[in-house]
Amino acid sequence: MRGEGLFTERAPNGRFQWQLKAMNGRVVAVSSSVHESSGDAERAFAELVALGPALVARITHVRDGLGWTWVVPGPRGNPLVKSSRAYERYATCQNAFRRFMALLARMSEAAEAAGAAAAAAAGSEGGS
Repeated sequence: MRGEGLFTERAPNGRFQWQLKAMNGRVVAVSSSVHESSGDAERAFAELVALGPALVARITHVRDGLGWTWVVPGPRGNPLVKSSRAYERYATCQNAFRRFMALLARMSEAAEAAGAAAAAAAGSEGGS
């Protein structure tokens, strides 16, 4: 399956998580927490998009194995989002986080454009 964007899925415990996929269909990032509903997962992602440029990754070495992962800690230190996999090199992990941030920015711009178009359509309906 190919396609860029947000996808929600049911976690093994019956709750929901979100995944952010790149255009090639690869999972770029996953939610660290699980949510009661698909809608809750989507709202959590929207909050993450709103934080946008303020997000900073913590890159750490995998405990039991080889590689590096990134995680974005929340205000209380709990992870908000994490890499979908471990990367062999530190620099590759850094680049993966940069790609995540670029995708997040594109999604934010698309959401703003959709909101502006909806507002313009509502304004033209009210004025006719």
